[in-house]
Amino acid sequence: MLLIEPYNDSHFAAFRDLNMEWLLLYNLAEEPDYRVLSDPRGQILEKDGFIWVALSNGIVVGTAALIKEEHGTYELAKMSVAPEFRGKGVGRMLITTCIEKARSIGAEKIELFSNHQLGPALKLYESVGFRYVPVSNSPFETADIKMELTLPA
Repeated sequence: MLLIEPYNDSHFAAFRDLNMEWLLLYNLAEEPDYRVLSDPRGQILEKDGFIWVALSNGIVVGTAALIKEEHGTYELAKMSVAPEFRGKGVGRMLITTCIEKARSIGAEKIELFSNHQLGPALKLYESVGFRYVPVSNSPFETADIKMELTLPA
C-alpha cells in the first residue's frame, strides 16, 4: 500500500538520499541542490513551501516539493522515486498531490526546471499539463528545460 504524507524531520535522510542518487547519476548536482537537501525545513517549509513523501510499508520511496517563488508561483522540485518503484505511478501520485495543494492555496502557476536526460520525468510532466517555455531565471546551470503549468482561477 502506498501512502502520500507531509514531510517530517524523520524523513530527512531519505529525502536527501533519494534526490542525491538521481542528481549524481545524471551529473546534475549543483550548489542549490546541496543547500536545499541539507536543510529542507529551513529552505522549503519555513519559506511557505511544502514537501511530501511517498511511503511503502513505512519506507520513503518518493519525494516531491513545492518551493514558493513569488506571489502565486511555486516551483515543483526535488521530485524523486526509488528505482524499484519507478513506472508504478508513484511520481504521478506525488505530482498530483503537489498540483492539488497549489490549487487549494490559490497558486496561479507551477514551474519546474529539468534536464533533457530525464525523459520519463518530462513525459510525466507533459501528461499532467506542463508545457515547455524558454529557460529563464534558473538557479541551475544544468537546467536546459523549463516547464510551466498554469492553474485556472
